[in-house]
Amino acid sequence: MGMPLNSKPFLNGLTCKPIMVKLKWGMEYKRYLVSVDGYMNIQLTNTEEYIDGELSGHLREVLIRCNNVLYTHGVEEEEADGKMTE
Repeated sequence: MGMPLNSKPFLNGLTCKPIMVKLKWGMEYKRYLVSVDGYMNIQLTNTEEYIDGELSGHLREVLIRCNNVLYTHGVEEEEADGKMTE
């Protein structure tokens, strides 16, 4: 088992990089992290929305409230520009 990460520095280190955020309800949002506030609300830009692994639409700016997030992780540039992979 790996060492747990402190979420705030982890997310701040991903600013201006592509990330994927999965919500508790199953939707996934992928694109560039603009900012994270003190409550760890997440702002994305040029966002893609995926439902059941399928692209359902393109959104401009998205603000995701912290208590809706199941998990988040950084993605590679090529993955950010292509189809969502599991």
